[in-house]
Amino acid sequence: MAFNGESTTDDVLQGIRLDGQHAVVTGATGGLGIETARALASVGASVTITGRSAEKIDAALATLRTQLPEAQLDGEELELASQASIAAATKRIVSRSQPIHLLINNAGVMMCPEGQTDDEFETQFGTNHLGHFTWTAGLMPALAPNARVVTLSSGAHAFGTCDVDDLNWQKRDYDPRLAYAHAKTANLWFASELQRRKGDRLHSLSVHPGVIQTDLSRHVPQALMEAMRSSFEERGIQMKSVPQGAATSVWAATSDDLLEHGGAYLADCQVAEPMSAENAASGYAPWAYDTENAGRLWTESERLTGVAFR
Repeated sequence: MAFNGESTTDDVLQGIRLDGQHAVVTGATGGLGIETARALASVGASVTITGRSAEKIDAALATLRTQLPEAQLDGEELELASQASIAAATKRIVSRSQPIHLLINNAGVMMCPEGQTDDEFETQFGTNHLGHFTWTAGLMPALAPNARVVTLSSGAHAFGTCDVDDLNWQKRDYDPRLAYAHAKTANLWFASELQRRKGDRLHSLSVHPGVIQTDLSRHVPQALMEAMRSSFEERGIQMKSVPQGAATSVWAATSDDLLEHGGAYLADCQVAEPMSAENAASGYAPWAYDTENAGRLWTESERLTGVAFR
């Protein structure tokens, strides 16, 4: 069945069962993450959600258990802006000896004010990319053979590429919009490079969920948000509901149609095409599949974090 930008999580899961499979979803205490977790659990997967606090995790689990009383659900505290938190969380999860079949790297921050993570990385790059880089590396021992690793990028990667020579914005004036694009390009490059390096063990994909109003936009000034909405309307870009926004992540995690598309960037439940006037919202920028700089980013990410994939 062909899906599109209006498809929901339940649409893409029609006829699919995930009994016996375990999924881990970052940033799943609200928004796209909790809907992704709900959808996967609704078809039999056991699901571990992550969140920044025990209180948020408990609230999300209570919501999910009300919706799905029979589901197998649990949570782990994870702060992606802290390499120490990531190391502790991955150690706890690996120690369970429970294979992970679906790893959804969903969490992130968007257009936040200039700042640094606990480890002195620029906040958006350090959280969105380096956080998930270290997280995924730490979970490699727990990944089942042919596990799916789905990393959320964004159509915002088209606002600007990732400058591998200035990953932490030390040589340029900080721009929250461009820093977000920089980090989202890094997410896309990470997913494709992970496929190139570890494709014998897993299946890696990146996803643009679409334009959705969630808590992710909490740092975006109101004036900029209004301007962005006007731009979307002028370009014919439709806002998505949360179930529509999470659909491409769930499709990426479960569709057999993607087995020949390792490393691909997906949008609107399709393998994305190069950006053009016709697909300005769902296409990919010319630098999306820059293998040279994706490789450089990987090397620099290992250097910055001290982490290596085993």
